[in-house]
Order: sequence, then structure tokens, then C-alpha cells
Amino acid sequence: MVVAAAVAGTVALGTGIGVWASSGGDGGSTAGASRQPSGGDRSASSGAATPTPTRSYPLSQAPRTIPAVRSHIAARGPGWRPQRGGRVVVSDPALADEGRLTAGELGLTYAGQKGADEDVRPGDLRLDLGGGGDPESYTMTVRGGSVRISGPGDAGVFYGTRTLKQEVHGGGTAPEGVVRDQPAKPQRGFMLDIARKPFTADWIEARIRELGDLKFNELGLHFSDDQGFRIESDTHPEIVSRDHLTKAQVKEIVALAAARHIQVVPEIDSPGHLGAVLAAHPELRLRNAQGVATRGAIDISKDASAKIVDDLLDEYADLFPGSSWNLGGDEYQALTVADPEASYPQLAAAAREAYGDSGTVADLTTGWLNDRADTVRAHERTMRAWNDGFLTGTSVQPADDLQVAYWTGKENGARQPVEYLRAGRKVLNYNDEYLYYVLGQPNTFVYPTGQRIYEQWIPRMLRGTSAVAARYEPQVLGGSFAVWCDLAGSQTQDQVAAGIRMPLRATIEKLWDPATTPAMSWTDFKALADRLG
Repeated sequence: MVVAAAVAGTVALGTGIGVWASSGGDGGSTAGASRQPSGGDRSASSGAATPTPTRSYPLSQAPRTIPAVRSHIAARGPGWRPQRGGRVVVSDPALADEGRLTAGELGLTYAGQKGADEDVRPGDLRLDLGGGGDPESYTMTVRGGSVRISGPGDAGVFYGTRTLKQEVHGGGTAPEGVVRDQPAKPQRGFMLDIARKPFTADWIEARIRELGDLKFNELGLHFSDDQGFRIESDTHPEIVSRDHLTKAQVKEIVALAAARHIQVVPEIDSPGHLGAVLAAHPELRLRNAQGVATRGAIDISKDASAKIVDDLLDEYADLFPGSSWNLGGDEYQALTVADPEASYPQLAAAAREAYGDSGTVADLTTGWLNDRADTVRAHERTMRAWNDGFLTGTSVQPADDLQVAYWTGKENGARQPVEYLRAGRKVLNYNDEYLYYVLGQPNTFVYPTGQRIYEQWIPRMLRGTSAVAARYEPQVLGGSFAVWCDLAGSQTQDQVAAGIRMPLRATIEKLWDPATTPAMSWTDFKALADRLG
């Protein structure tokens, strides 16, 4: 409304007249400016001398970017585009990476740190740190032939450079005026299953560059499952699959992500989905009363089971220095049978020993999750687990600081998202109805479309097609689009990249902009995405 009022006011001042640009180039202000009738007649009715006019400019239009900027105050002026001899200067050495990256992308010269009163020329782009508020917010001012992007944190300044990069894509011009922008949600993610299907380091790095330009800030890596363990290990090299990433490659991936203000969130799922680990350690497989091994499940009654998983959690904490960690916790097959205590007597015995005569296999499983949380918490991480790892009817409760990664309402004892929210938990949206790209479309999955996400989904829509009440908005931290490789051969990695292109753009639009209904039609949004590349 503020922007609309500002635009309306400026348009009213300029309607039907030619506007002479003020020497200061101030954001659309016509105060003190000379005016002439439309048509550009430069004669004066009196004998007074007529000043030589500068060029007249129409009121600028808001930038067209993905995601859309939250606010633009229009102004009159030529705007800005990168030109030969233009420079990027920074106010703080903390912005050197952002400055060098943007200079290289826009064909400018990186001129390093300069104070506010030092030599700043027309055509320059200046990056500044300062002010308060959301560290991912920024202000971009295009005025007087130069651009200034400022924000309280380097992440926000980086996002401002992404807006500028999109504006001038393909020779365009950043419009005159002031952009004020920040995300609606603090966590905006893309999750990739590299356990079932190996992806090359180059492919992952290409996605990081794409995610960074779209203002995502998380990349989840699910790298351990029944089909493979895909990252080099020093503590347990025997579990690593032939086709895997080296630690050196992972460090490069993490560093590239950090330079784009994306944290990599690792996941070693347990106590289920451990088939690749158990292939090297068959003595730790969970077996039922008849001695039959249960697929992917580790025997949580054995101390050695906890040790091997904790070894891996400790080892990879150094490799992934980000603040978040996914503990998994989903689909432990011991809990899918009618009577877990009868089917798995060793688990029942361990539960009674740990929690008394009333202890259950579900209690023991929740205790396992809490113990793994203790291991990761020691590395000062914020932890999440899949919603079906939060079990019902247990005397043991999941740790209070575990965030809920809500993906499905189809699990045994399924609970509505509101139950977690009423309990005060923070929730991340992985809604499998909209955000799950499952290779081969097994079971009831279908490839999600960008149009459906764009037109129907909102972050409060955690399960199915129904949204939780608006009062829970602050507890919904954000969401993540996810690629799962259940039928790994169904698509090549290039086909995956093409298939997720528009869904990623639709997802970030809905995580950045709090409006439940987009201002732009899907047809126009897709055309914009095609133009921006």
C-alpha cells in the first residue's frame, strides 16, 4: 500500500507534463523541478531565460525478478546497467567475496574497500554493511547513475546483488528507485537424495549456483540409505559405496555453498534406512523372532549399533560446519508390525531394561533418537527429524529442541501438523503432496509441477492440501523442495535438473513473498523465468 501510494503520488505529479530531471536525481521527487507542457515545447511565455533541459524519464517500473522483490519505490531516471570501466566497491572487507563475485558476473572491476566519502564514480556499484533488522534484508538504491546495496548482514547484501544480476540479465537496466526486500521465511531449502542415486560434484555445484541466484539458503544432502553410503569415511571406510564423493569434493561443495550463503544440511538417517552400513556389518542387522533380517533397520538393542552411528555423526560434524543437522528417524520397520514386542523380543527386553516394565519398542526408538540428538548437540547444531520419527503413545518424549521436518500424513499413528504446533515445536515444510520429486513416480507419487506449487501451495500447507491456521505462521520456519531417487534409473541427472527447474522457482517465490496469492499469473511467471534463464 505504501508503494502504491508513492507511485500514485508521483504519477499524479507527472501526468500530462514533461519532467526536468533534478540535479540530485532524487527518487522521483518533482519538488523544485521545471515543468513544461506535454510535447516538449521549450519556449517561454515570458522573456525570462529558459534553462537547458535534461532528458525526461518516465516513472520507473518495479524490477521483474524471481523471487519478486517485496517493495519498490519508483523514481525518474535512466536506471543503471554495467558499463566498461564500472567498478564494485565495498564498505567492509567482509563483503569482499560478494564484491568479487558480482564484479566478475557483471563485467565490472572489483576496486576493493572504500569509505563513504572516498572516490565513488558514476557507474559504480557500492556494497555496504549497516543498519538493523533481518540479516537477510537489503535495500538497493539506483540513483544518479550508480547503485548502492546495503544491509545489516552480508547475506542480505548478497541477495541484493542477485536482484541486480537478474535485473540486468541480457543487457537490461536496473530501474531507478529504491528496493526494500527480505524473505518471508528464514529457511528456504532444496534437499537431494544422493544415497539412492549418485550425483556428480559438478552437478551439485551447478545446483548451488542456481539456488544462490534464487535466494535459497539450504541444501540438504541425504547421503546414507539402503542403496548406498556416498561420502568418504575415515572412521568406517568399509561402509562407503564405490561411487561416492571424496571429502575433498564435499569441502569444495560446502565452500561454494557458503559463498552463496547456503548451508549444507547433512542427514545420516537412523535407525532405519541404514542398509548400506549394515551390508558391511551384518551382525548389527535387526532380526525378528524367526531370525529374519528386517530391511534397512539396525538393532537398537546393541551398544555397537549406537557406536557406529555416533562415530559417523562425530566424523561428519567437522565436514559440515553449518548450524543445522537432520537426524532422520523415519520408517523404522520394527514399528510397522502389529506387535513389535512379540516380533522383536530383544528390543522389548532392552526397552524394559531402560524404561521399566512398561517400556515399549516405541519408547526404545524414541530414546535412540534422543541419544543421537545428544551426540549432534555436542557439536552445537540445531536438529530436525522427520515427522514420523516423533512417535505417539510413548512414555519417552522426543527432545524439546528437535524441529519437525513434516513430509507425510501416511505413517502409522499419523498425526496432524497442528499437534506438533500446539506442542510448541517449530516445523519445516516438506509436504510430499507438492514438494516431493520422486524418481520413477512409485506408489502414488507424481512429479510436482511448478504451476501447482505456484498457484496452490503456501508454507502453512504442511500436509495434503489444507493449511494450518495463520496463528501458527511464526512456527513454520520455511520449507524445502526434495528430490528422492527411489527408482534411480528413471531419470538422468540432467533430466532431474530440467524437471525441477520450474518447481524450484515456484517454491522460492512462495517462501520469499508472504502473499498467499501471487500477483503475477503463472503464464507470466513462466515467461519471466524463461527470460531470466
